[in-house]
Amino acid sequence: MIVIFEGAGQWVGSLFYTSHPMQKVKLHWFIRRTHRFMGVILGLQFLAWTLGGLYFSWTRIENIRGENLRKEAALIPVSDSLAPLGEMLRSLSRTDSFGGISAVSLIEILGETHYQIQYQAGSKKKVRLVHAGTGQWRSPLSEKEAVSLAQSRLLNPGPVESVAYLQATGSHHEYREKPLPAYAVRFGAPSRTTVYVAAEWGTVQSFRNDQWRIFDFLWMLHTMDYQGRDDFNNALLRAFSVFGLMTIFSGFALFFISQKHTKHS
Repeated sequence: MIVIFEGAGQWVGSLFYTSHPMQKVKLHWFIRRTHRFMGVILGLQFLAWTLGGLYFSWTRIENIRGENLRKEAALIPVSDSLAPLGEMLRSLSRTDSFGGISAVSLIEILGETHYQIQYQAGSKKKVRLVHAGTGQWRSPLSEKEAVSLAQSRLLNPGPVESVAYLQATGSHHEYREKPLPAYAVRFGAPSRTTVYVAAEWGTVQSFRNDQWRIFDFLWMLHTMDYQGRDDFNNALLRAFSVFGLMTIFSGFALFFISQKHTKHS
């Protein structure tokens, strides 16, 4: 029989108190065992969440992003000699599977101004570069140009240790879900940074250093997304959130049961 006590302070405890001695022992044992079992399962994840929170709160996000190491992109001067876009866009529209323009930007590539035209081609998003002065179509960046562009965006780049040409990346790669193909230009001390340059876009896309890599690993543990690292609504995280609440409530239940047991012993 469950005994219900009056008063808000005693209501929770009354749900877990029974007058039958054997039922009390079994209920107490069941809740304690459940609490311990969930505590073992959740303990490591709680530790990961805590370590991640400590790193996130004690490390400046500007340093993680490499903002303390890089230069801002140069401002683009406005010139009357800019080539008109109309004929270029009409030429592009005559290509196969052209689906429309999504964006046109003015960007600077190694001291020269270019139009960056983003358009839809079938189900894919594509980008073409046009020299803003001559109106000539520009080829994607070469490796040498990508290295020069990467160097120009760092305050103190250091020596180039390696250059990799990426045509595909996995879901755990530090350059995931970014424009491809791209050059990964890795610099040594003092910057110790990898700069990712999108060849067809003509722009620097990402700066990655060791602080960012630690952040990314802890973020994966924080979100519990072990497939793509960035999904904050995955089923595993939701399940552990529910188990966490169950662990907390079972702890409250043990507290009130222990209080009742002390009063009636």
